Amino acid sequence: MKIILKEDINGLGYKDDVVEVKNGYGRNYLIPTGKAVIASEAALKVLAENQRQRAHKLERIKADAEAAAAALEGVKLTIGAKTSSTGTIFGSVNSIQIAEALEKLGHNVDRKLISLEAVKEVGSYTATIRLHRDVTVEVPFEVVAE
Repeated sequence: MKIILKEDINGLGYKDDVVEVKNGYGRNYLIPTGKAVIASEAALKVLAENQRQRAHKLERIKADAEAAAAALEGVKLTIGAKTSSTGTIFGSVNSIQIAEALEKLGHNVDRKLISLEAVKEVGSYTATIRLHRDVTVEVPFEVVAE
């Protein structure tokens, strides 16, 4: 079934994208939770008109995201974590800790925009920050023992 997304959904698409999903996923989850609507002819016409009216606003949002990405380009983070004698972290480093470290440096980034692989040991890693559908930036960070 074809649906129009009302918000960004990780792994599926971005807001206002027309995507094809299985009937059960669309009817039982996306539509009842308000994350999507059925892509009927009327809904597609409304979407086209809304996109035409918001075109200049979207360009400004993308320019702001590119400016934020340029500010994050040279950033390298160091995150302290409690570790065992073998270098294994008690727990793990997650997007919340990355967002807090960026905020200390003056960069306000929502934790939901940050993706990273499981960090369970001391070492160097890379976090990917998706600021806009076309703008992503990779921020290197190092996990050290406290």
